[in-house]
Amino acid sequence: MIDWSRVDELCAEVGEEGFDEVVSLFLEETDEAIARIGIDPANLGADLHFLKGGALNLGLSALALSCQDGERHCAEGCGDAFDLAGLRQLYEDSRHALVQGLARRKAA
Repeated sequence: MIDWSRVDELCAEVGEEGFDEVVSLFLEETDEAIARIGIDPANLGADLHFLKGGALNLGLSALALSCQDGERHCAEGCGDAFDLAGLRQLYEDSRHALVQGLARRKAA
């Protein structure tokens, strides 16, 4: 679900303090995007693209793949067939795994 080597790479790139900011901003913006996703079908592809980019940056590989699948559905004109409830659940699971994993790493 999470590519921890990418998490480590990003943390090394921006430093511990910068990494905490990146994670906080990502979670805030992604929570907002997940809340609005699917409300305006015309924006679904763009919302999925935004989510995919953030997910890739933070190593949330399963979420990124799901968003990519949704983008493909949108490009094929069948975005309404994409499982938004599944995407929301995957985000919640990924978010929980990331937050818990980071907490465990800091405690170690």
